[in-house]
Amino acid sequence: MDYRKTKAPLNTVSRDMMKMWKETGNIYETVVIISKRSNQISAYMKHDLDKKLQEFASYNDNLEEVFENREQIEISRYYEKLPKSTLIAIKEFEDGEIYWKNPVKKELAE
Repeated sequence: MDYRKTKAPLNTVSRDMMKMWKETGNIYETVVIISKRSNQISAYMKHDLDKKLQEFASYNDNLEEVFENREQIEISRYYEKLPKSTLIAIKEFEDGEIYWKNPVKKELAE
């Protein structure tokens, strides 16, 4: 899922936790799934931001380069306005877009 085109809310939203754990059967397992997906999204966003800011990296110390770089500020502001990775992960979980499996449950079933 492209995090830039997500319909996740920008603010925190109250959710009915009884509905959230219906798929897994365990609220703690649901939280682990969402947190792991959130970490994946966060790492991808950080990598993407670092790649874009790498263009502005300078290895020479110049007095002229100390001044504000407008493009760099615009990129940073864009990423600050995006929904947080946890909100994106919760939206993906609610929409059924996350695939997970629990190997412990699989072993117990056998």
